[in-house]
Amino acid sequence: MKKSIFSALFSFILFLNTPLLAGPQFVDESGYAASGYDVVAYWSLKQNAVGAAQPVAIPGKKSITAEFNGAKWAFSSKANKDEFLKNPSKYVPAYDGHCAYGVAQGAKVPANPNFWRIVDGKLYLNITKPVVGYWEKDIKGFIKTADKSWTSLQKGSSPKQNAPGFNANSAPK
Repeated sequence: MKKSIFSALFSFILFLNTPLLAGPQFVDESGYAASGYDVVAYWSLKQNAVGAAQPVAIPGKKSITAEFNGAKWAFSSKANKDEFLKNPSKYVPAYDGHCAYGVAQGAKVPANPNFWRIVDGKLYLNITKPVVGYWEKDIKGFIKTADKSWTSLQKGSSPKQNAPGFNANSAPK
């Protein structure tokens, strides 16, 4: 039952998308990669165990930004911006910031920066709380599947809108 509800929601989201080529990095209505949240700051947050909600992500500031991979990134501090610029590939979310579970299912869908997990030194984002529940049932398996799917998906168009229930105007300030 839950799986069919997710499938219906997932199909509805895909139906609503008017895919636009947003460049290589996913950028939602905020105009920023990772919805304007500081991707370096995730590494300073205490990651919770599977099954527990992660700490809320840290918004970046409009006054502290950098360009990378065709997108604008916002940071909460100049130190985080500088750290990002030293090694951007360490900090950018997997699958150009799209929902990791969505990529494992064969589609590019938006991600919510508050549904995150760092696995083997890589940041993964997901779209909704129910999706996080599916994702956490087999994180390593879904990463393996998503990595295979990403090869064919990465050059395709991306959605432009926010993840359901996420207000992209919440960051950056």
